[in-house]
Amino acid sequence: MTLEQPAAILPDAPREQIEADLEALTTGSRVWSTLGLDQRARLLGRLRDTVGAAAEDWALTAAVSKALPAGSPLRGEEWLSGPYTTLTALDAAVRTLRALAGERSPLDGVRLTDAPGGRIRAHVLPAEPIDRVLLSGFRGEVWLEPGVTRAEAVAAAGLGQRTPTRSGGIGLVLGAGNVTSIPVLDVLYELLSANRVCMLKVNPTQDALVPVFQRAFAPLIELGLLRIVRGGGDVGAYLTQHPAFSHVHITGSAATFDTIVWGTGEDAARRRAAGDPALSVPITAELGGVSPIIVVPGRWSDADLRFQAEHIVTMRLQNSGHNCVAGQVVLLSADWPQRGAFLAALRTAYAAAPARTVWYPRSSQTLAAVAEAYPDATWSADGTRAIVQVDRDAAADAVQTTEYFAPVLGVLALPGTGRAFLDAAVAHANDRLTGTLGANVLIDPATEAELGDGLDDALAGLRYGSIAVNAWTGAMFTVPGLSWGAFPGGTLEHVGSGIGVVHNARLLDRVERSVMRGPFRPFPRMIPAAVRGRGTFTVLPKPPWFVTARTGAEVSEGLTRFRAGGSPVGLAATLAKAFRA
Repeated sequence: MTLEQPAAILPDAPREQIEADLEALTTGSRVWSTLGLDQRARLLGRLRDTVGAAAEDWALTAAVSKALPAGSPLRGEEWLSGPYTTLTALDAAVRTLRALAGERSPLDGVRLTDAPGGRIRAHVLPAEPIDRVLLSGFRGEVWLEPGVTRAEAVAAAGLGQRTPTRSGGIGLVLGAGNVTSIPVLDVLYELLSANRVCMLKVNPTQDALVPVFQRAFAPLIELGLLRIVRGGGDVGAYLTQHPAFSHVHITGSAATFDTIVWGTGEDAARRRAAGDPALSVPITAELGGVSPIIVVPGRWSDADLRFQAEHIVTMRLQNSGHNCVAGQVVLLSADWPQRGAFLAALRTAYAAAPARTVWYPRSSQTLAAVAEAYPDATWSADGTRAIVQVDRDAAADAVQTTEYFAPVLGVLALPGTGRAFLDAAVAHANDRLTGTLGANVLIDPATEAELGDGLDDALAGLRYGSIAVNAWTGAMFTVPGLSWGAFPGGTLEHVGSGIGVVHNARLLDRVERSVMRGPFRPFPRMIPAAVRGRGTFTVLPKPPWFVTARTGAEVSEGLTRFRAGGSPVGLAATLAKAFRA
């Protein structure tokens, strides 16, 4: 490179390889700007084929790296959160490119309705007919910022693909270490939203996947649109200081973000005081937080109590709790007559969930800190899972202010029922919990009907970038039409859960949040309420992402193979297995 070299020092071999990769990306940036929209759609179609071909190696390599034994239903997580999610994102991206190539808006055919507070929402799920089967009963909306009009939303949809010849330069993506599709989906969004080719630095926890990624993403690598590098903190420091990059995106922690933006030690303090960041280019970020699970009191059957307890256990224990939107604090009504029964069901389900390794680096230190801070915590699974009773009046309660990234679940009681409880829970989530990435709400159909517009008003008041109603925000991550990122408002000085969004396959501008709504009861228990118009119809039994789904691995593998080009016969067999979950 002819640009001035960064101050961080690397040994000759990795430095020379990085410089060669940057030369290739410089050429690739020019290549991308010459490709028309139809050509880009065909390229992503090729990419879809190579991802599908690598899907089995991808899922199995990830499962082994997380110590999931052969035959474990939990291996399904690695199919769903890796190749399956990537294939759905590629399908959605191709649809957007083809719409723009045909001089249509990506919002053509999408219903736009009013949302509270002068907002509009785009109803993006279901996006295609198969969604009505694979995500039966689930609906998804992208809410735009207050004041955005329908005409403005339609005109802006497409972002960088509205001006495909305008290059966004070279971006640096610092990949997450917990979920295997996060880094590559971040690359895809950079390429489409901003016309930026990318260097992806993988987290060391995903080093074993690099050969798989190189095969899966060969079409991008061949054209110089992507380069993948390994390395530790020294490589990261070298890259973030490199003048070749026009933008940085990170999925990680706020501490890492601050180091990149401000530096460390006295120099960082001086820079903060002067408003003089060490990073000279724009940065976007997804940094996690403490996610609430708001349980709205109602009249639940014993089966409801057990199912929703397993739902919450999934929110906390999927991927061993190593998720940026793992539910961390359950907000219950102190006045709910069924609170005791629900807590008993929750404790039973939490302890009985399948055993698994707590694998993410430094998790043992996290669990030790929890044991010290909460001597009365209830432990299970050989001391690797904790339930903590939270005092709502505690001034600085750790479980509410620290993203544990480990199997630790807080439970807190607030006064009230109905709308009074819901308003109190929203205020507590906004004001007392750290972060704005994801929030979950569980509410039965009868209570929702009694609230009328109250639920939508409460959702509008929740300052979170992803909100799941009778669903988990982690499931939203797999839906490409929904956005993924913090609620707007993060800054370099106070980043919170991050800045900007990713995914957002229709490339909508001025996104505020996404909302997904699911069925409160699975098939067939939902039939009586649905017949009476009280409840959402679904053909799904226990979803395959539940940690208690006995056929989770078989179903998730089958769904991925179907997405990769499998037959309807194979899908039917997979769905039959889902009914044995």
